[in-house]
Amino acid sequence: MEDSAWVAGRLWDEWLPAGVRGLIAEVLPGREADGRRLVVWLAGVHDIGKATPAFACQVDSLADAMRDEGLVMRSRQGMGPDRRLAPHGLAGQVLLGEWLVERHGWAAAETGQFTVAVGGHHGVPPERGQIKALFEHEELLRAPGRGSEVWRQVQSGLLDACAAEFGVEDRLEAWRSVQLPQPVQVLLSAVVIVADWIASNPDLFPYFPDAAGQSGEERCAAAWRGLSLPAPWRADEVAGDAQGLFASRFELPVGAKVRPVQEAAFELAREMDAPGLMVIEAPMGEGKTEAALAVAEVFAARSGAGGVFFALPTMATGNAMFPRLLEWLDRLPSAGGVRHSVHLAHSKAALNDDFAGLMVRGGRVRAVDVDAPEPSGHRLPGDVRRAGAELVAHAWLRGRKRAMLASFVAGTIDQSLFAGLKSRHLALRHLAVAGKVVVIDEAHAYDTYMSVYLDQVLSWLGAYRVPVVVLSATLPAGRRRELVAAYAGRAQADADLDLDAERGAYPVLTAVVAGGVPVVRCPAASGRGVDVWVERLPDGLDVLADRLERELEGGGCVLVVRNTVKRVLEAASALRARFGEDAVTVAHSCFVDVDRAAKDRDLLDRFGPPGKAVGRPEGGHIVVASQVAEQSLDVDFDLLVSDLCPVDLLLQRMGRLHRHQRGKAQEERPLLLRTARCLLTGVDWEADVPVPVRGSVAVYGAYALLRSAAVLLPHLDGGGERPVRLPADISPLVQAAYADAPAGPDAWAAAMAEARAGFERHRADQADRARVFRLGDVGRPGRPLFGWVAAGVGDADDTRAGRAQVRDSRESLEVVVVQRRADGSLATLPWLKPDKRDRQRGGLELPLEQVPSSFTARVAASCGLRLPLPFSYAETMDRAIAELEQLYVRAWQGKDSPWLSDQLILALDEDCQTLLAGFSLRYSQRDGLEVTRA
Repeated sequence: MEDSAWVAGRLWDEWLPAGVRGLIAEVLPGREADGRRLVVWLAGVHDIGKATPAFACQVDSLADAMRDEGLVMRSRQGMGPDRRLAPHGLAGQVLLGEWLVERHGWAAAETGQFTVAVGGHHGVPPERGQIKALFEHEELLRAPGRGSEVWRQVQSGLLDACAAEFGVEDRLEAWRSVQLPQPVQVLLSAVVIVADWIASNPDLFPYFPDAAGQSGEERCAAAWRGLSLPAPWRADEVAGDAQGLFASRFELPVGAKVRPVQEAAFELAREMDAPGLMVIEAPMGEGKTEAALAVAEVFAARSGAGGVFFALPTMATGNAMFPRLLEWLDRLPSAGGVRHSVHLAHSKAALNDDFAGLMVRGGRVRAVDVDAPEPSGHRLPGDVRRAGAELVAHAWLRGRKRAMLASFVAGTIDQSLFAGLKSRHLALRHLAVAGKVVVIDEAHAYDTYMSVYLDQVLSWLGAYRVPVVVLSATLPAGRRRELVAAYAGRAQADADLDLDAERGAYPVLTAVVAGGVPVVRCPAASGRGVDVWVERLPDGLDVLADRLERELEGGGCVLVVRNTVKRVLEAASALRARFGEDAVTVAHSCFVDVDRAAKDRDLLDRFGPPGKAVGRPEGGHIVVASQVAEQSLDVDFDLLVSDLCPVDLLLQRMGRLHRHQRGKAQEERPLLLRTARCLLTGVDWEADVPVPVRGSVAVYGAYALLRSAAVLLPHLDGGGERPVRLPADISPLVQAAYADAPAGPDAWAAAMAEARAGFERHRADQADRARVFRLGDVGRPGRPLFGWVAAGVGDADDTRAGRAQVRDSRESLEVVVVQRRADGSLATLPWLKPDKRDRQRGGLELPLEQVPSSFTARVAASCGLRLPLPFSYAETMDRAIAELEQLYVRAWQGKDSPWLSDQLILALDEDCQTLLAGFSLRYSQRDGLEVTRA
């Protein structure tokens, strides 16, 4: 108890961001001093529930010693199953509440808001039914009869001693009138959990007799020094103008000017009454990421936020963002010796080379003698390391429940959405985001199911006064209003936004503080625009090949985007037959992780910005890709061919067309491709109402596709008179596509109505299912968190099952792909290139009778693959798992093999083929996974 209290005090003094401390302190009469006393006291008494018969009876020898002192109790067997009604957290909550009533005159209704931090210190605040059941079994708290008074004296004596030791005796009367807001109760609970976990770590706090020679103060100081948690970021007020800030943080080229959107966002962040929510909507390529980081710096300095969480839609976009975050951190001003904890938050983060390097420096933790000299950064005995780098992936701040507590995190949006999912240790997720500026990228990419969670998370972030920056190239006005209303509070749900924003002004910045009225700014775009001529292209492989043959007469680079992997592979096969094997590149989601990363690098190297890309093809070249080409890749093509998709996503795809200037009037592009054009296919355009291909309907739904076609009609029918003008047409197209008003010719009305009915049913079903495990609204101040996560999902993490809880997708099956040789041995895939240290990765043998080396196992794990949709159906998935489990390598299981333990292994033959659950699987480095019925 003393250790936990001491740790809580250090957490308050040195680790909690100023904004979190302020939120707790402002509701207490003694402000900061009371805040520290309260967290120390709650951490100190959190285990008082162990001083009960229900807990003490577990070890016979210890129970006998207590009985000798008059503490009567039945045996564990004698208590029977009723003992489960008194887990020590709940028992502690009840005892502390009774003590406040009996010894300090509190009303029973006043206690719960404080005691729930004790009751929930194992991750789940008690429910009222559990509290009632324990009151009905008082014998679990203290023995009946004459022994009851002895137990009561011991319990009260311990609590009296804690109150005196931790300095709250003379504060309890003042705290009686306090009504703790529920966000404060959550933060108090989380701090108690963190303090308990640290104090319970035997590497930091050795058990007796190992620590018998130390005083309590020496023991705690050694533990804290060994833990060496990096302090939170303390952002300084940003001096100067936007030009100076962007030049210093993002290495603007000489003579480059900050873009109007970036400058407007920076100035708005300074002008707001307080940090709050800012929604930045601007065209692709306007530097929204840099604008968000600049706003985050301003918000952090004003709010006391201690870090930044950058949330992105996918692991691939998270990986791409992580080095950019590190570069920004390297350029932030900081005092000498300051360290920042950083983390990449998704399930395959350890395979990221940038993050892996930081983890090596982060090492492990242990207690350090307070009189020992500071470590030099060299290895300590037993392969223990002390973090010494400025940016560290701290050893303690790892794992699915602690990782988000690092100061700077890039990761998937799931990590944000988990804060709205009723789950165990949810308080830790709230503490993690409450101390940061949260940036949510690609906000248009989240469907109704995910939006239900996102909106609820925003409402809690508003209650915590967490600064939030939302980024989107294209956001429907209705969705913008929902995001603003969620953060500001439901009372503002109908607040009018500036009419310019409603009319489709673009770019647009929308800002609001919790409980406030939205403010809108409409800065100019950067000046460079692209006119894209849109044209129908009949769906057919020969039609596609014939058209590209004409377009590529003078060379050029074409991006063909298909809505399904099957269509990607079909198109690639047909185009290779016409243009040759080397003229076509394939990119989609069904590549093993290491090949997918290599694909992204290859696309950037060949098709990236002028001056950065090397080896742009001089002759004709075609990239056939799925939706992986839509976002977060700075690639530039001369011609776009796209399947019909929702208009906001089509605009994203158009952002890859003539993205950069190549000579005056694009004169460095082939003559036939100097005008930006998008050929729209994947549709039967000859029908009375356009009929999208089945795969597109399965992915996006008929209604979104028909609305997209309807708003594009003026551009499709206008020929050279009506190009899509980027960025001017972005907002009008998106607003029209997502408005409630009818769209399209009268002849489409019946089909559109039928499609809308299906869409509304699907959206309502998504919303209803999402609400089942969604966290409730913020309760009134003083209302205890009892039952806060009742009927929840248990543990939630970034596994495939965890992600399925906040995404409306079927649970997918992930495998590690290896190759089985003719002699039956297993090896890593043969084409893998050496790593940065020139170590061989391809064809490494994977021993079956012993644990592979860490390097070999990591190489194998880097070949993870998510199997496609056919394997997500229950019957097929069960059959596939049963077949995969036949290859069970006992030596690869357990803690000695963290890379491969519990992984399903898909072994391909020497031709990289296999059969699985009635399907034929073929894999190649060139085309990824191909699946056909066996």
